[in-house]
Amino acid sequence: MEQVGFIVWRESVEALLVVGILYAWLRSDPAGRRGLPWLWGGVACGLALAGLLALVLLGMASWLSDTGQEWFQAIMALVACVLVVQMVAWMRAHGRGLKHDLEAGAGSMIRRDRWWGLLALVMIAVAREGSETVVFLYGAILSSQDEGRSASMVLAGLVGFGAALLTFWVLQLGGRLITWRRFFKLTEALLLLLAGALLVSATDRLISLEVLPALIDPVWNTSWLLGTEGGLGKVLADFAGYRAYPALSQVLIWLAYWVVAIGTLRRASRPAVPAAGVSIGDSAA
Repeated sequence: MEQVGFIVWRESVEALLVVGILYAWLRSDPAGRRGLPWLWGGVACGLALAGLLALVLLGMASWLSDTGQEWFQAIMALVACVLVVQMVAWMRAHGRGLKHDLEAGAGSMIRRDRWWGLLALVMIAVAREGSETVVFLYGAILSSQDEGRSASMVLAGLVGFGAALLTFWVLQLGGRLITWRRFFKLTEALLLLLAGALLVSATDRLISLEVLPALIDPVWNTSWLLGTEGGLGKVLADFAGYRAYPALSQVLIWLAYWVVAIGTLRRASRPAVPAAGVSIGDSAA
């Protein structure tokens, strides 16, 4: 449940940021106000594409055998893990100029009177966030032991979206305690932990399929200290990939993941050229 709520919350805030930047910019320009219907049309099209992806994934899973579903679930968890790291690295590299890039792209469309271009820009931005949310949620749900509790997951998603609206409103107000920069720093760390948990869940399935050797199973047993059936242990299992009795291969892969993730973020943090845009911390101003 926690994974579902967090993913919907984080991705919704990012989507709201993109739409909010374009909405405020269009409203401030008399010529741009004609583009507001195209903005909302792009939002609707982006959500429709994300929904279509969800239907495709559900359909694919229903066609597979039991073994095929195990493979599919492992692959989806791995894809979700890679997407999380890629998304965090992309925001680290491009977040500083996000507002400038969005406004420059929209301005180019308006000057050429190409409203379809504005619609496409918004559609791609929203579809990207929506598709990432679908893949993350699908991977997280398949990796969870609560797969059958669909009503609870829907509720968690609704709570996450409501929290995203509240968070966006608070961040738009500005303040020293909660800023866009601090928000992305905090959620960046949580997303990387979640990606590690998805990777560990994929290794669980690959070991059960006898594709990945366990090497030593288990390396340790800490169930007497912190089990994963509930409480803090379950939260750590869902968000950080904690296992009370992991296989050695899982531990090695988890450590390798953090080496690669940290290295990727360090490379993304190196500016290729001086940023011309407004920083993400100022994009709500």
